[in-house]
Amino acid sequence: MELYQALITLDGWTFLAQICNLMIQLVIFKKFLLKPIKQVIADRKAKADSEIADAQKLRTEAEAMKAEYEQNLQNARTEANQIVAAAQKTATARSEEIVGEARAQAAALKQKAEADIAQERKKAVNEVKDEIGGIAMEIASKVVEREISEKDHKDLIDEFIKNVGEAS
Repeated sequence: MELYQALITLDGWTFLAQICNLMIQLVIFKKFLLKPIKQVIADRKAKADSEIADAQKLRTEAEAMKAEYEQNLQNARTEANQIVAAAQKTATARSEEIVGEARAQAAALKQKAEADIAQERKKAVNEVKDEIGGIAMEIASKVVEREISEKDHKDLIDEFIKNVGEAS
């Protein structure tokens, strides 16, 4: 038991030496081990903060690019719709213009054809009048040459009708 009591007793110089030893170990521990560990932790934290800041910056840039892309896409769609609408307007106007020109040409052709028909009709009527006039002159000259009996009168009329039938 005495052995155990010797372990439990406190000796002032030993205690003081142990405290000094502990303090020296703490200083060495702090200087050579704790400072580098704190430095490594601080470096890691700074690196992590930097990477987080970079990631946030990249995310902000990506969102800005996405917004710009969507705006450009919307502008392109709007422009495409405007181009299509303008093309449709142009096509409609051109088709109406073509239809109008075709109607005008058809009306002009119809009017020319009617004018040609009227002219040909006048020409034919004038020819018939000239022919009738010539035949009437022949009949009149024949009538004047001789006195007409009823039979001669009938023969002249038949001859006139025959000549008019051949002339048509």
